[in-house]
Amino acid sequence: MILKLVKIENYKCIEDSGDFSIEPVTCLVGKNESGKTAILQSIYTLNPDLKEKAKFNPLLDYPRRKYSAYKERHKNNPDPILTTEWELEEKDIEAIEKRLSGKVFKKTKVILNKGYDNKTYCKVETDEKRVVRNFLNSSNLPRVKKQKLRELETINELIAKLEKISNPSEPETELLGTLKEIFPNRNLQQTVANIIKEKLPIFLYFANYYQLPGQVSIQDLQNKKSENELDFSDEVFLALLELAGTNCEDIDSMGRFEELIAELEAVSNRLSQEIFEYWSQNKHLEVKFLFDHARPEDKPPFNEGYVFRTRIYNKRHGVTVSFDERSAGFVWFFSFLIWFSQVKRNYGENLIILLDDPALNLHARAQGDLLRYINEKLKPHHQVIYTTHSPFMIDPENMLSVRTVEDVIVDEDIQGTKVGDKVFSTDRDTVFPLQAALGYDITQTLFVGKHTLLVEGPSDLIYIKWFSRELQKKRRIYLDHRWTIAPCGGIDKIGSFIALFRGSELNVAVFTDFHTGQKKKIRHLKESALLKASHILSAERYIDQDEADIEDLLGRLLYVSLVNKCYSLPKRKMLPQEKPPSAPMRVLKEVEQYFATLPPSFEEFDHYAPASFLMENASELKNNLPDMDRALDRFEELFKDINKLLPQ
Repeated sequence: MILKLVKIENYKCIEDSGDFSIEPVTCLVGKNESGKTAILQSIYTLNPDLKEKAKFNPLLDYPRRKYSAYKERHKNNPDPILTTEWELEEKDIEAIEKRLSGKVFKKTKVILNKGYDNKTYCKVETDEKRVVRNFLNSSNLPRVKKQKLRELETINELIAKLEKISNPSEPETELLGTLKEIFPNRNLQQTVANIIKEKLPIFLYFANYYQLPGQVSIQDLQNKKSENELDFSDEVFLALLELAGTNCEDIDSMGRFEELIAELEAVSNRLSQEIFEYWSQNKHLEVKFLFDHARPEDKPPFNEGYVFRTRIYNKRHGVTVSFDERSAGFVWFFSFLIWFSQVKRNYGENLIILLDDPALNLHARAQGDLLRYINEKLKPHHQVIYTTHSPFMIDPENMLSVRTVEDVIVDEDIQGTKVGDKVFSTDRDTVFPLQAALGYDITQTLFVGKHTLLVEGPSDLIYIKWFSRELQKKRRIYLDHRWTIAPCGGIDKIGSFIALFRGSELNVAVFTDFHTGQKKKIRHLKESALLKASHILSAERYIDQDEADIEDLLGRLLYVSLVNKCYSLPKRKMLPQEKPPSAPMRVLKEVEQYFATLPPSFEEFDHYAPASFLMENASELKNNLPDMDRALDRFEELFKDINKLLPQ
């Protein structure tokens, strides 16, 4: 069965969540206290792995501000809580049809409801008249008797008709026995509902604070178990023992401690192997178990009987630390795998996994590991619903699986938790993780490639693209197409950009201007070791002057002509072809100073405008700009150096 739609009403902070669809992996994103946990807990109650969690408690769960009104009416009108819509899979349909001798359903959609009466109600459209015919056709009744009974429309009518036969034949007795066995309540809907409930997936709920304890007093654990006071950490420890084929009663009474440790370490090795396939933070860890007598000087309850201790051995540093002192992210991962393995062992693969803020204690890179684990290990076999407020737990390739969760108040009217289907929200704090995830992904996919050439601004990108294309047309050396050109907003931003994406194993090169204000920054960039010095190329290397911008690679004569055409300067106001003796070395600076002397009626100079003009008028300009050959030579030298930085 596949969960398709959920609606939650009158549960904790949720008055009416609205309908929201469920995907193979569904991400609920929202602020703290928005109601994400309440959503998972409500869904979990439908069919939990821990059966004691299967009941709604109106005193604890009903929205407190409406509880008085609820008490007055709940006996005659129990409020709904959970409405779920499911799609029957082909294997489910085949199994039900095999049990009921043929086609059963008009539609394969199933509605399951549960309220504060803690009964699960099933709605499904069946074709009862057809089911009656199925049983008649599969029976050994003579054809004439089958024809007489085919007009009956319900199972109840068929059973009643067979019961009225005074001297039933063997086929009639056999059919009646079969019908009474399959339909003990004489009700097709009830029987189908019972079969569907049998096939309903088990929900596994795991919160970020559920974890294997670092040390356990066996005597204290037995006492808590006998008094029914186990917490979830105790349950995780008991699950670990069960995976090793034992329990706390056995290990307290037997003397085979070394054998027990060997069995536990075998379980640990299997789980650790799965963890380290997806745990990139530190692969030099081992989980070790110790089982010995309590030390009298320790704090209760660890000063009596036997104590079980879990420790993490760091092979890199040669030290062990208590499991409780280890990275909370690693502890969560290890604890989840214990519980997940145990639940699969008890219930099989028919599970839906609910993860409550699983990445809370994980570094951003580890969150990516967890997301990969969910997509590669869990998604192929189980539906997964998880909550987060981290942009690194949002899969940009599956953005339509995200549902926003927010606690809505409109004009002081408290509406409670709402779930936005199809990534809908009006609250900017709620959608901030989505924006951050999309921004990071777009930066990587649109502007960043495996081989990235960083330039200062968009005009640099245009000139490089334009001259590379002209060189390619002339069958000369041009910029290799493997390079992605990314404007980063100036030399000051280059260091931040490289630091941000250096973990992505990108091949990064930099082309930058070089003048008085830039020299110190470039020197610091080379000394920072963020990338190799040979990957930092500056403009003055390609023209015979001490300072240069990319405009100087075009050459003064070409660039001045381009500016005159771009701004349609009248002949008497054109930039002169000969460089004035007092003009700055860099042509861009010269043009900026010249425009500053023009009357206010002239347009202000924007150094992006000539680049844009060149791109928009390429066909007519390429043969009408002076000194083009020398400009092409300079850009060709630049491209040669940049291309050398690519792998052969």
